[in-house]
Amino acid sequence: MKRIATLAALALTVLLPGCSAVQQMAGRFQTPREELPGEVEPVHAAAIARDEAVFWVTSNGCTAKEDITPVVRSSSDGPIITLRRIKEDRCRETLPEGTEVRWSFEELGLAPGSRLSVESPYQLPPT
Repeated sequence: MKRIATLAALALTVLLPGCSAVQQMAGRFQTPREELPGEVEPVHAAAIARDEAVFWVTSNGCTAKEDITPVVRSSSDGPIITLRRIKEDRCRETLPEGTEVRWSFEELGLAPGSRLSVESPYQLPPT
């Protein structure tokens, strides 16, 4: 029994530093995530048509297009868009249907006819 414990301790001594080295090497190959502005903005609805991306987002009466930043990133399946709120809406007039924000593909830096996926989470509008 003592021999098994000694072998186990020896194996851990030899293998654990290897695990650490593998983790360090794996970290070298990960691409660093850039800091993105604001917070992810849920959408109530989205429509991608005629080279435009249209979204309905929560608003307390003061949300403007400039308060939301569209972040477009590439993927093997085509561009993916995530909306990020950079300015909080501090007004007090709740708009149950939210407010519409839209961007042309040109504004988003996309070629006409691009296939665009939406990554922002879907959230039912308040009732």
